[in-house]
Amino acid sequence: MEYSRWPGDIEVMVKRLDKIHPVVSGNKLFKLKYNIENAHSKGLKRVVTFGGAWSNHLHAAAYAVKEAGLQMIAIVRGDHSVQESDMIRDIRAQGAEVHYVSRLFYAEKETEEFKMWLIERFGEVYVIPEGGANYLGVNGCMEILDAEDKRYTDIFCAAGTGTMAAGIALTLSEGQRLHVISALKGGGMKEEITRKLEYFFMDRDAAKEQMENVLVYDNHHRGGYAKYDPELIQFIAHSEIPLDFVYTGKMMMALEGLIEEGHFSQRSRILAIHSGGLQGNRGLSALKP
Repeated sequence: MEYSRWPGDIEVMVKRLDKIHPVVSGNKLFKLKYNIENAHSKGLKRVVTFGGAWSNHLHAAAYAVKEAGLQMIAIVRGDHSVQESDMIRDIRAQGAEVHYVSRLFYAEKETEEFKMWLIERFGEVYVIPEGGANYLGVNGCMEILDAEDKRYTDIFCAAGTGTMAAGIALTLSEGQRLHVISALKGGGMKEEITRKLEYFFMDRDAAKEQMENVLVYDNHHRGGYAKYDPELIQFIAHSEIPLDFVYTGKMMMALEGLIEEGHFSQRSRILAIHSGGLQGNRGLSALKP
């Protein structure tokens, strides 16, 4: 685990989860940890999981599942079979079995019909949801903050499914605030994190109480999930820390903007969680040399 200093008057440190493993980068290690252990405990040899053609989740899962001695089946959104992405080639090299499905069918992956299709097609398998977004993923993300992180007044993280944010929210120390920068357009991230906490506590009031120290920002997505603009690309290009354009670039850009707007006192100590995902930049030609 490495911390890097971000320049500015207020103390800002970046927790470099992207450096804890060369492949299972960032928060993916935490989301996958207990899911893979659960597959083993159930005696299941094959793992099904989901993502797009540049999915950080699939990229990390393929390696982690192989290392655990299991077989991964990747359900990939859209037909990319004519020209496969570098990420798809990576996971095939790790032994993953790749199956493309239409975007329309992929959108039904939480339905009983889709689950029946999985059973009919692949038999008895262990299913990890897209992004590792389940109870076990939240449990793993509860291990992101450690004792040394209690000194910070504010924690920042990016969010796609809200799984990491829920795990961090559950481990905040007294007086700490969590700032969540949503990568999604259209809002709803606060409700998504609340639902995950409600499932964890089995109590909606407890979930709402936990959310009192969580601030969710829905206006820093730069056009939507995996969207970008020239300002974001320029920000990433000039950053002293490697950032991706889907999550961490938007988070750090939002953090810097909030500081400049005076949202934090000079006594603030801010910890930004670098959640990895740098391999995804290969899908963006604007970031290629």
